[in-house]
Amino acid sequence: MEFSIDKILYALLTIFIVLNYGLVVQGIMPKIAARVGGRYGIRWYQPYIDIVKNHAKRSQVTHGVMFFLGPVFRLTGGIGLLMFMPVIFGSPIFGNFSFAGDLTLVLYFQFFGVLGMALGAGESGHPHSAIGVSRGLSQVTALELPLTLGVIAIAMQYQTLSITEIVAAQQGGIMSWTMMTNPFATAALMLSFLGSMGRAPFDVVLAPQEIPVGPPTEYQSGFLGVLQLNRAIFPVAKLILFMNLLYGGATSWVELIIKTFVIYMWSVFVGVVFPRFRVDQSVRWFLGVPLILGIIAILLI
Repeated sequence: MEFSIDKILYALLTIFIVLNYGLVVQGIMPKIAARVGGRYGIRWYQPYIDIVKNHAKRSQVTHGVMFFLGPVFRLTGGIGLLMFMPVIFGSPIFGNFSFAGDLTLVLYFQFFGVLGMALGAGESGHPHSAIGVSRGLSQVTALELPLTLGVIAIAMQYQTLSITEIVAAQQGGIMSWTMMTNPFATAALMLSFLGSMGRAPFDVVLAPQEIPVGPPTEYQSGFLGVLQLNRAIFPVAKLILFMNLLYGGATSWVELIIKTFVIYMWSVFVGVVFPRFRVDQSVRWFLGVPLILGIIAILLI
């Protein structure tokens, strides 16, 4: 792994492309969900308007340094996840800072943003912040178990912790994808993926049907804008990670968009069809079938 000026500029270009892709998807998905319910939905470019509006505002509310660092840590987790894995396989421009063993690092980045937001919420002064923190950490801890088992099974299968090498091993066509060669690990990861995206039925932290509190109301102005930037980058980064591990990666942006859009629609479909779980239901669910599938994947390898 080398840090040159060209690498840094290419990384910034990757962030710019992924950010805009995430914002467009963020505008399209609510419209799809609204049309399913017989409503019109928001404009596809509404996320751009919201980000500009929030970054143009200033806030006089202060809760302490950690409260304001929460969104920064959250965004760092999303950008870090994106930067340390290949986005376009075989591309010297969009390979980012991928290195041997980067699979372990990106798993840490997935959890980094959650911990940052938990620390920020703990300093908000809101009496219900502890409820949100306990909900978020409980669900994330539960979904990390089958997710980690699935990742370990894939690493054992390909005998490497390098995402680039895992993608390279899947280049023989669709029958070489992990989806075909390791279906149990794929199932464990795709079920864990539902929780990591934070959509229904696993939106237990924001709980929009239950309480009008949480990061979207506790944070204002530019701090909310930073969270919105993360909501555009982080989901796409996770989509790229799952695409690399399970579906052969992508050799062009067109292939990336098609594959990641299909993967995202999996979470959208489940979110539209199923109502929200309670926290205990969500935890039990991840410790049930997904965990069993992850264990089977390990045993078979």
